[in-house]
Amino acid sequence: MLRLDLDERDLRSLRVFCNVAEAGGFSAAEKLLHMSKASISRHVREVEERLGVRLCERGPAGFRLTPEGEVAVKLATSALRSLERIRPEIDAVHGVLSGPLALGVVEHALGHPDCKLPQAIAMLKRRAPNVQPRIEVMTFPELNQALREHRVDIAIRGRYPGDDEFDYLPLFAESHRIYGAIRKEGREGKSGRGAARELPLVHRSHPYVEAVLAGGGYVRGPDAGGLEAIALLVATGDYVGLLPTHYVQLIGKRYALRARRGSPTFHHTICAVTDPVRPSTHRADLFLAILKEFHARPAGGIAAE
Repeated sequence: MLRLDLDERDLRSLRVFCNVAEAGGFSAAEKLLHMSKASISRHVREVEERLGVRLCERGPAGFRLTPEGEVAVKLATSALRSLERIRPEIDAVHGVLSGPLALGVVEHALGHPDCKLPQAIAMLKRRAPNVQPRIEVMTFPELNQALREHRVDIAIRGRYPGDDEFDYLPLFAESHRIYGAIRKEGREGKSGRGAARELPLVHRSHPYVEAVLAGGGYVRGPDAGGLEAIALLVATGDYVGLLPTHYVQLIGKRYALRARRGSPTFHHTICAVTDPVRPSTHRADLFLAILKEFHARPAGGIAAE
């Protein structure tokens, strides 16, 4: 017989503790949980007494998880999410799909002309009205971490050479090039190509950016936290940056951006990505099938020029 060390009250207290950790403190969790600080503190204290360890430091110095607290949050969050799957999966046995579907989407995917995510989500609503999509836009590293931690069911992002950790459903093709601002003041002159090469390349954690820098043709510039930040720096005229071609087509006319002469062109496929280690759900399987209906498989593979 399966016996649990935690009772119903313990599970509630664990949920409170996880929300406190996510909010970053007791005060921030008050509005989130609609509970008083004293009640929140009591629940966290009960979890600590149950486990026999201190899970967090709280006081004038602020809120901080202990090493034991970091482990407890990770395991408790995973366990609570598993419990949330029970009702939707039982409903699915009876032909009724329900529950949340967590989607992580790479930035500016919606601007691609071949992206059919809105149509796919609308079809999901018609076929399974009780499924609630939860969507969050993330960077490439954030999406990978969210998949590993099971915070998203499906990630929509590019697949790159050597990227074999997950399962991939191809959706549409995307390309990246190095772009800079068009200098209207005539500063480039005959030496324009050389001057452009001297401009620093805006850096972000991305496989293609690292490949360009490793080639030695560009020096590393300032760090940027996403495409919008890269485009902002490129628009100043003092930097160049690696950007998706479809994104530049949206903003390039307003900010006068163009691909640099001799820029490498990188091609990859935007995919629906899932973690093979995590058991799939009926609602995730349905959405993957809908995505496949709306997106033709790209003819080309993964390549970099």
